[in-house]
Amino acid sequence: MATFSQLPSGKWRAQIRKAGLYRAASFATKREAKDWATQVEAQLNHIATGGYAPVPKGATLGDLIDKYRETAAQRAGKTKEATLLMLGRELGKVKLANLNAVVLRDFIDRRQDDGAGGVTIAADLSFLSAVLKWGRHARQLDINDRLALDARASLQHRGLKTRSKERDREPTDEELSRIYGLWATMKRQQLPMQTICQFALATGMRQGEITRLEIEDIDQQAKTVVIRDRKDPRQKLGNDQTVPLLPDAWAIVEPIIQERKTGFLFPYDGRSVSASFTRACQELGIDDLHFHDLRHRATAQFFRMGLDIPRVALLTGHKTWAMLRRYTAIKPSDVHDAIKKVA
Repeated sequence: MATFSQLPSGKWRAQIRKAGLYRAASFATKREAKDWATQVEAQLNHIATGGYAPVPKGATLGDLIDKYRETAAQRAGKTKEATLLMLGRELGKVKLANLNAVVLRDFIDRRQDDGAGGVTIAADLSFLSAVLKWGRHARQLDINDRLALDARASLQHRGLKTRSKERDREPTDEELSRIYGLWATMKRQQLPMQTICQFALATGMRQGEITRLEIEDIDQQAKTVVIRDRKDPRQKLGNDQTVPLLPDAWAIVEPIIQERKTGFLFPYDGRSVSASFTRACQELGIDDLHFHDLRHRATAQFFRMGLDIPRVALLTGHKTWAMLRRYTAIKPSDVHDAIKKVA
């Protein structure tokens, strides 16, 4: 039960103690204090019964998404940020208390009508699930954090494919030779694109990782480099990894660090690197080839060199065999070559 006391100032103070929880506030009138106490007692009863706080009256999904973006999604990637903004537009006005399976069914219908495929909608619902889980477990709100996951599971019953086709595109020697040749003829080409590509092929690093490498993180004795905040599905910030620089990579690094002792190893905008690669492919008529495909070829080459799974995973940063398997691209001829090496 709430207790009320009048302060020397004439204001009224309400205090509530229940199930180990304490709330207190002061009001101009006793009526305001009683109204507040009634509302808070209901909330505390809810918490005492279920362990979670009731959803604030009038709170919307948009409110929760905004709060999530402010606190839990700092430095979110472009895709995640864009998806959260879209969810805010599409579902932001829905009151949290009214969020249910039918609301998400209608959301999926609208996304399909807009032309979104199963993979895209599945990603939308995964991001929504992250928001709901955050609301339940970080804010202790009594919301169903399974709603989005259940909606995602329903996609297969709609006949929608939720997994993208695994990409196995690798640049061929002939394609790389043509691309390098084009860059050699471009007098205004300021980026050392051939060197950057050869470094990508020698390390298996992502474009963003390459342009973030710092000379101070290179150990000349051990011939290693630290990749800061390496991409990880569960942990990105603080996920620093020390990786070896194999001979081909070290041959590129060594002359650079002899000239410069600090700063980025490749001090160029990653977007410019990607754009330059894309333009070269377009000009040469090379279809469906991206800078990231260099990582695919590099990873496959590590296996062809005879490196085992743990050593390849150290180089590429993959956490599981399931994640790494799509990059193997081992051919029958590779098996024969491996046997010849052993013999």
